[in-house]
Amino acid sequence: MTTPLPRTIEEYLAQLRAALRDADPALVQDALYDAEEYLRSAFAEQPGRPPAEVIAEIASSYGAPEEVAEIYRDQEVTVQRALRPPPAPRPRGALARFFGVAVEPRTYGALFYLALSLATGVFYFTWVVTGLALSAGLSILIVGIPFVILFFATTRVLALMEGRIVEAMLGERMPRRPLYAARDRPLLARIGAMFTDIRTWSTLLYLVLMLPLGVVYFTVLTVLLAVGLSIAVAPLAGALGLDMQVWVGGLELVELPLWTFPLTLGVGLLLLFVTLHVARGIGWLHAQLAKHLLVRPQAD
Repeated sequence: MTTPLPRTIEEYLAQLRAALRDADPALVQDALYDAEEYLRSAFAEQPGRPPAEVIAEIASSYGAPEEVAEIYRDQEVTVQRALRPPPAPRPRGALARFFGVAVEPRTYGALFYLALSLATGVFYFTWVVTGLALSAGLSILIVGIPFVILFFATTRVLALMEGRIVEAMLGERMPRRPLYAARDRPLLARIGAMFTDIRTWSTLLYLVLMLPLGVVYFTVLTVLLAVGLSIAVAPLAGALGLDMQVWVGGLELVELPLWTFPLTLGVGLLLLFVTLHVARGIGWLHAQLAKHLLVRPQAD
């Protein structure tokens, strides 16, 4: 059955959302932003014309909702191929798969993200706490309203920036456009929409959580790497007279004879490979958290 041509912007967006109902929420957000931006610009250029006529003209140039949805689906195939290139032939055997993590580019993206998360977490937490405190303090003054609007606008920018980082390093599809801000709506209505939008508060929650998560990620990463490297080189460091201590279960590894170096090297390297798997796992879990808190669900 052919879907009737929409007569308003809201109907067009609803049909586009329905046509993309099975698509990634990040793709849906991008598609809706582009469509609404184009539609409202077209309406602004033709004031006074019946909305149905404008929509019909747009459908012939920009495309009907079903056509636009199909274009975005085709483009998404290219995007996903870039984010997740075809994997190399899966190595046979558990040992080959275990050590194969070292040649996967996404592993090092996750490692870098975990190392970076402490710095970004401190920045996000400081920004949100300071912004909320100033918003509450200035709310009794006339400058409080524009400050609150500016603060919430910056959190959306931070969410978009964090999404780009997550996509680049962790490989999870994130939005490339922000949520559309209806600039033709009254100021108070726009403020009310920000406060009632669940994505506003989930974004703030994510930015605040990044500090404790960043501390945990950075600590786990540095401890595992330091322990693995220390165990690997302990007997060699002792033979070279380097001033370091490595205790494992009450045993001072630096004091072991040099002939034990191949054994400690193997144990240390094994722990380093475990660290790579842990980084991949944490990176995947964090990407799902970011997707859940920063991306508006399609049903919204």
